[in-house]
Amino acid sequence: MPTRILPAVGDADAVRSLTTLLSQLPDAEPLAPVVDSTQLVDTLARLAAESVDELPEVVVVHERIGPVPALELVREVALRFPAVGVILVTTDASPGLFSAAMDSGARGLVALPLSYEELASRVQAVAQWSTGVRRHLGHGGDVFTGVGGTVVTVSGAKGGVGATVTAVQLALAAQASGRSTALVDLDLQTGDIASYLDVQFRRSVVDLAGITDITPRVLADAVFRHDTGVSLLLAPAEGERGEEVTDRAARHLVSALRSRYEVVIIDCGAQLGGAGATAVEMADRALLVTTPDVVAVRGAKRAVRLWDRLQIRKAEETTIVVNRHSRHTEIQPPLIQKITGTGVAATAIPAGYKELQAAVDAGRLHELDHKGAVKQALWTLAGELGLVKSVEGHRAGGRGRGDRGAVRFRGRKEGGG
Repeated sequence: MPTRILPAVGDADAVRSLTTLLSQLPDAEPLAPVVDSTQLVDTLARLAAESVDELPEVVVVHERIGPVPALELVREVALRFPAVGVILVTTDASPGLFSAAMDSGARGLVALPLSYEELASRVQAVAQWSTGVRRHLGHGGDVFTGVGGTVVTVSGAKGGVGATVTAVQLALAAQASGRSTALVDLDLQTGDIASYLDVQFRRSVVDLAGITDITPRVLADAVFRHDTGVSLLLAPAEGERGEEVTDRAARHLVSALRSRYEVVIIDCGAQLGGAGATAVEMADRALLVTTPDVVAVRGAKRAVRLWDRLQIRKAEETTIVVNRHSRHTEIQPPLIQKITGTGVAATAIPAGYKELQAAVDAGRLHELDHKGAVKQALWTLAGELGLVKSVEGHRAGGRGRGDRGAVRFRGRKEGGG
């Protein structure tokens, strides 16, 4: 059976030389090259969604691939697609880089300029390794092989628009429907998830900041298992420690969470830092919560433009969630969509101060009455985003108090409030 090889090369000249050599290898089937890190991960995810057998045996990553640095890309591929062997092609064949590449999950390193003999030897060895892993997976090995869980970021157009309440309820809905769910507080200086859920836990996201290889055991030690079943990864109690969570640390964290949970909800707050920007960039869905007033909508437009300038997220890839919606407000969702240039969720969240106040003050946001309009709308939003299983799955798996029957509203459109 031919060895399928996927080159990931951003430089046109390097593409030609690499594909020429790969086509000369015996029993090799070079695939169409991908030109950047995003295209590589998307291609592998699409193939893995069909079957692990559809994945190429070997991925060859060139050192000048972007926008994600080569070693970080190698780590992400190795973590999300463990049945794929990765070879790094680089001009630096020093022992230090070799060690760093192996630590990142590469199965081999080939020096530039390319040598046919060296490339053929590496490809053959990595292909044999990949075949062995797949044979093991075919016999029921407990190794993650999927495309990864769904990552959703929730950001606020400004402070106080309800981003944290939205994130918490989306996570509760996903967990109650039977999906393993993690809720992460990346509002690193002012995060309030612990207060909303009445949690006191000494570990936080900062404890993972300096760890490059976040194993399942390390991750389990850092998360708090809430009574509802949601796994919480909290913001640090000392806000100044949030600076320890760099964009690189955030990338490792999101990749690790994606590989262990079906749904990952990340509260990014209203202030954009390196960690939050990385999470928004990596997310499958990026939500931006706003209220239907001039100041908040201006904040949403400002955030969308900022994300676009920094090449974090395009406007059309962002979804606005309208909170505290009323038919009587002058600013309606279609106008917000026109102003921001984004998509707008069909489900709008109505204003419900009385419904929320007691639960928020008591730190029991997970005990909102399922008959309340706010909770119904937020759980409907979870259904709209594809975060919950069917109604039957919810009834079998729901464990939160007062959650029974809440997902039945997923098919209703709450756009009118």
